[in-house]
Amino acid sequence: MADRAALAPRSLDRGSPLPLWAQLRADLGRRLAAGAFDTAFPGELALVEEYGVSRHTVRSALHELRAEGLVVAERGRRPRLARDPITQPLGTLYSLFALVEAAGLRQTSVVRAIDLRADGVVADRLRLEVSTPLFHLERLRLVGDEPLALDSVWLPADLAAPLLAADFTHTALYDELAARAGIRLDGGREHIRALVPSRAEQRLLALPRSVGVLAIDRLGYAGGRPAEWRRTLIRGDRFSLTADFSSRTGYQLHLGSQYLGLRNVG
Repeated sequence: MADRAALAPRSLDRGSPLPLWAQLRADLGRRLAAGAFDTAFPGELALVEEYGVSRHTVRSALHELRAEGLVVAERGRRPRLARDPITQPLGTLYSLFALVEAAGLRQTSVVRAIDLRADGVVADRLRLEVSTPLFHLERLRLVGDEPLALDSVWLPADLAAPLLAADFTHTALYDELAARAGIRLDGGREHIRALVPSRAEQRLLALPRSVGVLAIDRLGYAGGRPAEWRRTLIRGDRFSLTADFSSRTGYQLHLGSQYLGLRNVG
């Protein structure tokens, strides 16, 4: 258990050449490292009272902590501790649902649409006739009660129609696809890029204006057949990508087309 002295605030030195906001930032950083704010981070007014400084001083210190990724401080909302991003290694089969749950977090989804429909653009990407019926699922993916991603997926209806009976509030699409239709994806390609979300997407994802999204377009294959087209908009402050490489094998990255030529399709 942390020493109480390490968790308590220290007096700021008004005779020091170091500005009060910098002293406050340093002391808050010390207390963060000691585990003082594991349950909740104090609001601006609480810090004003605790340290006997102005609100401007508190905001300057919080601005630095935010720039360092230690806290999230948004206008009109109480500051809170920044969470470690969910990390996905490149070149592996993965499921966003499984990634979140493996991180010890609970993922749920708000199902915004689930139906059969025709979409000529998506059908073309799946190498189908434009009028071919497609299974479509759109979800707002949540971690705890906070939005993580907006996810839209299309699959040929002749493969995925049984998914209409599934409850996607807390389950993985690929688990349901395997259990209900006997289909597992075995390859594919992803296009990943940074994107400024629309205002509607920003509201759905509860994004501060300073945070963008990663847009992930995925074409998945099953038995050599295009079987999935998916677009996921995922919060840039909650998700990161990593890659292992070596001088012998390297990893394949097609910069010209902006596609990742890797098996990232689970």
